[in-house]
Amino acid sequence: MKIVVFGPQRRTGVLLGEEVVDVSLAAAKRLAERDGEPDPLRLAEALAPSGLGRFIEGGARALETAEAALEHLGNAADRDGPDGARIVFAAAEVTLHAPRAGRARVACAGGNFADHSQAMAERRAERGEGDEEIGDARERVRRRGFWGFWKVDRESVGHEGQVIYPRRAIRLDYEGELAVVIGKRGKDIRAEDFADHIWGVTLLGDWSIRLSPEHGPMVFGMQKNFDTSTSIGPCIVTGGSALLDAEIETLVNGERRQRFNAADMVFSYGEYAE
Repeated sequence: MKIVVFGPQRRTGVLLGEEVVDVSLAAAKRLAERDGEPDPLRLAEALAPSGLGRFIEGGARALETAEAALEHLGNAADRDGPDGARIVFAAAEVTLHAPRAGRARVACAGGNFADHSQAMAERRAERGEGDEEIGDARERVRRRGFWGFWKVDRESVGHEGQVIYPRRAIRLDYEGELAVVIGKRGKDIRAEDFADHIWGVTLLGDWSIRLSPEHGPMVFGMQKNFDTSTSIGPCIVTGGSALLDAEIETLVNGERRQRFNAADMVFSYGEYAE
């Protein structure tokens, strides 16, 4: 399923073609019509919550409830919810917000693709910066080890949202990423067990301020964190580790600037989690 957050109340929905279905209201419709539930809205809110964070925490039960609700809606005589509530909306008429739960943190891997690492090393060498060897990029990245950064708790930009160009930026850079949504709590997770914690994947835009070298490494966090420095969406595709073998493209005004497969990461998502 393609899960979205939509509308002024930021409710959880399912994207079906050009339409968005309100998950909790669709579940309420099924409970009322199939089971004769006297308080369908309240029970539906417990089984398939309208808030994304609680919906993800609902795990398999919430997803199964949503799937059953969609099937019932497809066979129903009408598409009205309890008390005539509207369930289905044209995607073009609603705002799709970043599908990010309110308390969710965003952790990013740094320099984790061999081709990108190689290109960056060559550019630094051309500028006379650093003394690293230009050899096998994948081996060099693994030898260097893990590194990454956090995106601080700022509101992420959603589908077709606007990114603010910071005044202090010499250049505003961008990278498209495949983000994993973790849906199961855990601690000391082993790499081989990480797939059990994957709830789905989404697209993430990592926006970065590029400053001149004299600003030094201490401002790296500022380069990665500013208003609208993260864009997410438009949806979360639910599923497991099979989704990680995905081709990702970044286009600017229709021109392809980036293309990669998430499976080509030097360190896997599981290794980072461990």
